[in-house]
Amino acid sequence: MQETKPPAHRRRARLVVPSRSDRVLRNFTELIGGPMGHRSAPGIVSPGVFTVERVLIILTVLAALAGIMIKNYCRVNGWETPSQFYSTCYSDFPELFRNRGLGEGTFPFFSQGSLFEYPVLMGLIAGATALLVPGNGVTDARILGYFDINATLIAAVWIVTVLATARMARRRTWDAAMVALAPGIVLAGVINWDMWAVGLLAVGMYFFSRERLILAGLLIGLGTATKLYPVLIFGAILLLTLRTGRIRALLVTAFSALGAWLAVNLPIAVMNPTGWNYFYEFTEGRPAGYSSPWFAYNLVAGRLQGGGQLQLKPLDAEAINTLALNLFVLACVLTAVVALTAPRRPRLAQLAFLIVAAFILTNKVYSPQFVIWLIPLLALARPKWRDFLVWQAVEGLHWAAVWMYLGQVTSGGSSQHNIDMPYYVLAVAAHMLVTAYLMLRVVWDILDPSLDVIRRHGMDDPQGGPFEGRPDWLRIDPFRPSNSVLPWRRITSDA
Repeated sequence: MQETKPPAHRRRARLVVPSRSDRVLRNFTELIGGPMGHRSAPGIVSPGVFTVERVLIILTVLAALAGIMIKNYCRVNGWETPSQFYSTCYSDFPELFRNRGLGEGTFPFFSQGSLFEYPVLMGLIAGATALLVPGNGVTDARILGYFDINATLIAAVWIVTVLATARMARRRTWDAAMVALAPGIVLAGVINWDMWAVGLLAVGMYFFSRERLILAGLLIGLGTATKLYPVLIFGAILLLTLRTGRIRALLVTAFSALGAWLAVNLPIAVMNPTGWNYFYEFTEGRPAGYSSPWFAYNLVAGRLQGGGQLQLKPLDAEAINTLALNLFVLACVLTAVVALTAPRRPRLAQLAFLIVAAFILTNKVYSPQFVIWLIPLLALARPKWRDFLVWQAVEGLHWAAVWMYLGQVTSGGSSQHNIDMPYYVLAVAAHMLVTAYLMLRVVWDILDPSLDVIRRHGMDDPQGGPFEGRPDWLRIDPFRPSNSVLPWRRITSDA
């Protein structure tokens, strides 16, 4: 007798409901009748028009509109200094449109003599969107049009990022609501074009989770051509390759990414080597950027000079480059130790979060929009709303502090009308401490998998793709008995 398959709605997996699985969200459901009952079947019973993904899109659109409203003072009155800082509506779009020739027809990397301090694909996005603005010259109306066009495109990329995150999360689709409603993206999403890199990495990770390695590599390579940080995902992939022995996943994805990056960068490097190299020269030679630990240190050192017995020497660009690189390498080594000694193979998102967060904490620059790099990674690595909301609150505090500090620097006003330097430094320190706290919580989840909310629901590594469900090929065991020949064990796999 031929076996009949159950109906499609019965084959679908139940979704993990936030009001059941998260204590914080459970407390916020009283106004709508409390947590969902245990007899309901989300993911099995059809929700009608309001599917999870459609609700996530609606939430993202509302959040994007809120982000535009925050910038409304500048949209109405123009982006002028220092009012754009005091009104917390600063964006790089108007600044670059005015001062990099975008409003006068200059196309980054293609126009003769143009210099653009961002990677190639970001420059191409900046130039292409400038061509979409009707009219000629740098006028207030064209500046506003340039901002609105880029903000609209970023909202579209934000939606794509949310959907990619939701689909990577599998049964925990609602975790993508962290990305859809993230205060960090609402506040900082339209400061620069970073959201494009975030979206490309998210879609690349989605294809990696589906074992579409060439597509994954191409998108990660394009993300790296937009902003360098997506390349850090290969640190996580390398560590999982060592744990599982599946080297093909690393090689195929890495070579595809390299091909995509070269396809964007090589023609520009040949056509305009000076313009192409300017970004790298600018990055290496620039001093400590706002809100980095190095900038905060130099502020404190400058304040202490000439008074009291405690004297600190400010750091120049060369010293900062060396210290930042060494500390980042040290953080990567520690991450590798955790990944290779953990009792169970870590998940891809956990390792990616640790590496990108380490880069943010040690980098010589921390622009307010860098927070959006971590939001999708945290939603996949540790979707706990309490920690997420505390982190976003602290980042919101830092976001306000940096604008108030820049308002003071650019206005030349008296100190009683501005935020004093120590409060700004404290906001920077708070941002660093809460990010480090999240890193420690992720490490704790890796070392004790019973704390990992993803694996608590019967999943192994939803983003792991070729690594998911694979046995260990290499695991370092420092506590192995001393009479053992080797301090690691190797398990043959089908790699």
